[in-house]
Amino acid sequence: MHRRIARETRARNRGLETLEIGAGTLNHLRYESHNAAYDIVEPAHFLFAGSPFLRFVRTIYDDIKDVQPNTRYDRIISIASFEHICNLPEVIAYCGLLLKPHGQLQAAIPSEGGPLWTLGWKLTTGWEFKRRYGLDYEVIMRAEHVNTWMEVSDALNYFFQRVEFSYLGLGRALSLYQVYICRNPDLRKCSDYLSK
Repeated sequence: MHRRIARETRARNRGLETLEIGAGTLNHLRYESHNAAYDIVEPAHFLFAGSPFLRFVRTIYDDIKDVQPNTRYDRIISIASFEHICNLPEVIAYCGLLLKPHGQLQAAIPSEGGPLWTLGWKLTTGWEFKRRYGLDYEVIMRAEHVNTWMEVSDALNYFFQRVEFSYLGLGRALSLYQVYICRNPDLRKCSDYLSK
């Protein structure tokens, strides 16, 4: 997923001002060129504390609402985060308003809710977790992954007029992960949603 998002950026141009949502341990920064402003939204500061990539981060936000309204980005990225966000439509609406006119929202997500993704984690992490701790990993997955790939896709298509996607698998429902490239946010829908 990280390589796919980085490849999309290299194909467009280098030096794009970026906001990463759900930056976690800053592991995506190893795929970046580090020649433009890079801001992150990550409330769990302990995840990136002591990271060697922290020096490449310009601004750290705890919430996307903390980004100044006049700030604009060439791209907003999210890798394996949208499936965890309880207020996902609100976050996507903010993304639409924070993009420059030709900006992109690039989101990579596991195909949560699909049979191939479910089989994949059950045979790997789920099996190892059960063997090691004697507990059912599915309980954690249900609590952590609050959005399916279909719900993420629906929200992106609601707020953006142009949404392209690719996937690793036999189809969207039979895939391990999906990558969305979203352009042309519907600014009226974004504003209207956030004014409720």
